[in-house]
Amino acid sequence: MPTRSLFASRFYHGQLGSPELVADLEEACRALAHDDAAGRRWAKAHGYRGYTSYASLDDLPRRDPRFDALQRLLGRHVAAFAADCAMDLGGRRLKLDSLWVNVLKPGGAHTGHIHPHSAVSGTVYVAVPPGSGALKLEDPRLPMLMAAPPRRADAPEDLRTFVYAEPEPGSVFLWESWLRHEVVPGTGKGERISISFNYRL
Repeated sequence: MPTRSLFASRFYHGQLGSPELVADLEEACRALAHDDAAGRRWAKAHGYRGYTSYASLDDLPRRDPRFDALQRLLGRHVAAFAADCAMDLGGRRLKLDSLWVNVLKPGGAHTGHIHPHSAVSGTVYVAVPPGSGALKLEDPRLPMLMAAPPRRADAPEDLRTFVYAEPEPGSVFLWESWLRHEVVPGTGKGERISISFNYRL
């Protein structure tokens, strides 16, 4: 075949593999959304439709054994993803840099962004009611496509400009931190609960 794909962007979709931990994490996330007044104030001030511990709590694995258990499971997923991306880590392992809770109300979204100063970013999904927003991933070449025509709707996934990843409870999504992504608005009635994180060398 005369055409081949170059410069692939890897995306990891695994499973946490512990429904019991997912249930425990839902309880922990809902408790934080109730108790963390600083997080609720930050969310309100920044137009976040719901609650996030992003700017209020930076020690969840030390604070709560449920998040510590999550961190231990995530390490294996992140190591597998780093190997699949052929990352040369010089014999070291990526380490957790930050981890935060998101409780997104119906209709809530999170606009497109990247995660600077990190190598791998990701999200674990705890509660995904019907109609929850998907994770939208953007071709990193989009700003440089210039006069390129749009892709057909039936194009293979690796040729699309945007890819939508639909999570379920227990899904683990990982991507390299430079990959632009966003949460599209949900149409369901329940709260979408997730835990996001960054890893670095």
